[in-house]
Amino acid sequence: MREMVVVGETPVRPKTSGTILLARSGEVAPSDHPHSEHASGFWRHFVEMLIAMAIGMFAGLTIFLLAVGMSFDEALVAHPSLILCVMAISMTVSMVAWMRYRGHGWRACAEMSGAMVVPVIPFLMLVWFGVTESAQCGLYCALTIPAMLGLMLYRRGEYSHHPRGH
Repeated sequence: MREMVVVGETPVRPKTSGTILLARSGEVAPSDHPHSEHASGFWRHFVEMLIAMAIGMFAGLTIFLLAVGMSFDEALVAHPSLILCVMAISMTVSMVAWMRYRGHGWRACAEMSGAMVVPVIPFLMLVWFGVTESAQCGLYCALTIPAMLGLMLYRRGEYSHHPRGH
C-alpha cells in the first residue's frame, strides 16, 4: 500500500513510506520534511556501527591474544597477518550481526563486509612482501571508518532509517 498525504482535496504521494496521513489545507504533513529524521537516523546508525566494530575487534583480539599467549605488541610482530585477519573478521562479524538485528538485508551486510575486508588487503600485502615486519593495525582500523562512511553515504537511503527498532 502506497502512502498518501491528503492536502485539502488533492491527494499527494510523499517520498517517504508509511501510513496514510491527512492534513488540512495549509498544514504541513509530517512526511513533508523527512530530512532531519533521515540525518539523525544516519548518524545514529554510524555510531552504532562504530560501537559494533569496536566491540567485535576487542573481543576478537582478546580471544586471539589469549590463544597465542602473547601481548598485543608481541603478536603484531610474531603474527602480523593473523592479527590483521582476526581484526577484519571480528569487526565484520559484529557489524553484520548488528545490521541483521536491526533488519538490514544480506546485500547491505555483504557490502559493509567488503568495507571492512577490502582495506586490510594492502596491509596484508605490506607484510607478505616484507615492506613492514609488523601489522599496521592502527592505520588499518583508521581506514575502515572512512570506508564504512563512504559506503553509508553512497547507500544513504539504506542507512538513513532503521527498518527495525527505531
